[in-house]
Order: sequence, then C-alpha cells, then structure tokens
Amino acid sequence: MTLDELSLDTSYIECLPADPQAANFPRQVHGACFSWVMPTKTSAARLLAYSADAAALLDLTDEDCASKTFSDVFSGNQLLTGSKPYATSYGGHQFGNWAGQLGDGRAINLCSIVNKRGESWALQLKGAGPTPYSRTADGYAVLRSSLREFLCSEAMFYLRVPTTRALSLMTTGDTVVRDVLYDGNPQPEQAAVVCRLAPSFTRFGHFQYYAEQSLELLKVFTDYTIQSSFSHLGAPDKACYIRWFNEVCESSCDMVVEWMRVGFVHGVMNTDNMSILGLTIDYGPYGWLEAYDPSWTPNTTDANEHRYAFSQQAKITHWNLYQLANAIYPLIEETEGLELALRNFAERYARQWLLMMNNKLGFTTTQHEEEDRQLVEQLLAFFALYETDMTIFFRRLAMLDPAGELDFEGVVQQLSPAFYEETMPEAIQQALRDWLKNYWQRCQQASTTASERRELMNKTNPKYVLRNYLAQQAIEMSEQGDQSLLHELLAVLKSPYDEQPEKEHFNQKRPDWAKHKVGCSMLSCSS
Repeated sequence: MTLDELSLDTSYIECLPADPQAANFPRQVHGACFSWVMPTKTSAARLLAYSADAAALLDLTDEDCASKTFSDVFSGNQLLTGSKPYATSYGGHQFGNWAGQLGDGRAINLCSIVNKRGESWALQLKGAGPTPYSRTADGYAVLRSSLREFLCSEAMFYLRVPTTRALSLMTTGDTVVRDVLYDGNPQPEQAAVVCRLAPSFTRFGHFQYYAEQSLELLKVFTDYTIQSSFSHLGAPDKACYIRWFNEVCESSCDMVVEWMRVGFVHGVMNTDNMSILGLTIDYGPYGWLEAYDPSWTPNTTDANEHRYAFSQQAKITHWNLYQLANAIYPLIEETEGLELALRNFAERYARQWLLMMNNKLGFTTTQHEEEDRQLVEQLLAFFALYETDMTIFFRRLAMLDPAGELDFEGVVQQLSPAFYEETMPEAIQQALRDWLKNYWQRCQQASTTASERRELMNKTNPKYVLRNYLAQQAIEMSEQGDQSLLHELLAVLKSPYDEQPEKEHFNQKRPDWAKHKVGCSMLSCSS
C-alpha cells in the first residue's frame, strides 16, 4: 500500500462537534471538541529518521518512507487525499491546579489511517505550527525535544511498556527561539516535527474540559470514545460507564507498573498528559533513573515539590483517575462504582508491583507476600544508601548462581559496575551482605532452576535503556548534522533485552560529566 492508497477513518470529525470559527488564532473554544487547522509549511523539510516498525502499522514500506511524498506529508507540507487536519480542545490539572483550557497547542491531527488488519491509527504532527490552543506559544518544536520524543516512543515500545509510537523525525529548515531553562537566556534552535501515532490521543483532560462546559458535550464525547475504542464493553449507559472507568484504572495501573520496572520517570503527569488507553503519552521532561533515587524528577519545574518523582508515579496516577471520576460522575450520578474502581486500582498496583519486583529478582510468583515485600524494600533501602545504577544492577544480579555458599567478595566484584563509588563503607557492606543472605535463601527455596531464574530476569530487566546522557549526545551530534548516533541508538533499543556484546558501551552508568549537565540530569518543558 502506498501513501496515495491509505484508507482514512474520518469518524472523529464526523461524529463530534467542530469549532464553527475557521480562523486560526488563540482563543477559548466552547461547545466543540476540535478546531480545523492547517500545518504550517516548512522551508526545507528533511527526514532524519523513521521507524520501519511504526511505518508497517500503516502498511508503508522502506521505499515509501524514503519518498519525497513521505517527507512532504509528515512535515506538514502536503496533505493526504481526504485528510482534514484539526486540533482538539481539552483542559487539565497541571501540578495539581486546574488550568482550564489547554488543548493541542503544538499538535495537529492529520487523520486516522485504517490498515490492512482493520486497525485505526491516528496520525499527529507535533511541532507543525500554531493552533487555537497555542495560547502565547508558537506551536513549533525544537530538534532536541523532538529527537527525545521520537527515540523514547520507540524505545518504550520495545521495552514492552504501553506507549504511543513515533513514525518519523524531520527538521524543517527553520529556526525557533527557546529559553531552555527559563532563565532569561533565549537562543535560536533548529525546528523539527515528529509524527506520532496511536489508536487514540484522547486524554483525561478531554473529559474534564467537556464536563466543565455541559453534560451534553461530555456525553457525546464519552459515548464516542466507548464506541470507537471500548466497543467490547457494550452500548454506553450507566453500567457501561463504570465498566469503562474500571478498565481505564486497570490499564493506567499496568502502565505505571511497567514504568517502575524499567526505571522510567515521566516528569509531567498532569491530567492532560494521561492517555485514556493507558499509553505513555507526551514525552517531555522524562528521564531514566541512573543512580537510584526514588525522589528524583527530571523536570526543572518540579525541582522543589517533586510531585512527579519516580516514587510518586502510582500515587499521582490514582489522583489523576480521581479527577477523571469527578469529571464523568454527572453521567452516572452514583459514587459507589467509581469508588470501587479507585480502590481496586490501589490494590491492583500493590499486587502487580510486588510481582513485578519479584520477577526482577528471578521469582515467578509472590511466595509469602510480607516476606517478599521486605526483601524488595531491603534492597531498595540499600540502593538509597549507596549510589547504584538499577538497570546494571539487576542484569549483573542475573549472572550470579545462588545455589552454593555466598561468596560476598565475589558477588560485590560481579555487581561493582553498577556502583558509582569505588569504596563501599563497612556499614553499607553489612547492609548488602544482609540482603544477599536473605536473597540467597529465597532463591534456594524457589522451585525454578538457575537457568530459568536467569532467563526470567533477563526478560524482565532490560540491558539497554535510553539513558539521559546518550539521548543528549545524540541531540548534540544531530544539531551538527550527524545522525549516526541517533540511528545507532534506534537500532540498539529495538533489542533492549539482548546482550549485543558489540554495543556494551551503551550499557554504562552515567559518566561524571553528565551528573549536572543540562539535558542529562534535569530538563524543562521547553520544546
């Protein structure tokens, strides 16, 4: 199938109310789910990278992706036949405060494509120009943030984390001015456009914004969402709304468990950045735990409150779901079902998190819940005491054979590539020794063999993640016109659980130079 033959799904714009104002200028939009808007044409679009696997979701080949038509369409310079681009309206809580109308300020929905398997994929350009929801911004995006979103979207997919996908990364030939750290030092940067795709880009904030306006608008949008994305739940009614909310709670829970498994920190978990499908969405100031720190957030805006820190992500997801429940309550007018779903979220998360951590340690089940939890918490307490790279630690732990006597010195040598300090104080050695003794005992009680344990651990614990400093190196090289590291990382991250001996240099803990470097340790929402 070529670009000219793609089959479009126009149900969103056919079933939902449009903004009657056709002009593209910043404004408050009421009584409508979207506004018509055209991407801004670029001066010299150039394809830097594309995901062949994401392209395959649209039945596109490598030849299609190398074509001029591909670059023209996914930079915003040309429309697919039948495409009617639009930006959606939504609101949201930002850092716990209701922000009112937000909307697609720099995202333009091109269309939805139905592939040969009958799957519908919404295509969205990020950085393609202003929309009515851009407020005081210009609607464009810079190369550094676009490259990070492109790489991370695909990396998360291969890590088996629910996520939106990224099809392409383009530079536009234009520049935009940005103040990276909001410290009064704006600089011109290269502009770029990412094409991302998902079954739906609907967010919690859509329901919040429509609930604020009218019950009718809320019902129209909710019913459309259920019919298009949750049809297995049956026809929309009060009972269906509760089943739907419960499913949203479950998928959101499972997504965050996967974040915790791989050490991912989203950084900006506002309700407008929460997908109704339980997908990771909006890769802004995200980061990976390098030295384990449960209070770490990559977001400079959150540097004081740490609202969206690693250890807070389940709690904030629960809070965001509570706000969604408040928004859809007028459709149900009963709290019992919503409250039960929220309680189930908390119980499901506790259960799924412990099982996930047991899998990371090589155990297929939770044997004795309290003892297993203590074993996990004892290890995390050691991480907090002694700067440790979580990703490297668990992969090195899988190499050990706890069948015989514990050789503490040998084990420490095996684990040492995960530690940031060369000398371990005696008190911390004792904390590690105590944990290892308990871990050794737990392994010997398990019914699995050493090879089965290792196989499980290496399927659960990735060897390669998009480390913050690697992404920054790829950005700096790409800004100089060299995309070699971008392409190399994309290839490595397609197989994050494989050894890839020739790529061992991508499995190294954070270098000293990156500890406080902008783009490596902290990021802003600047894009």
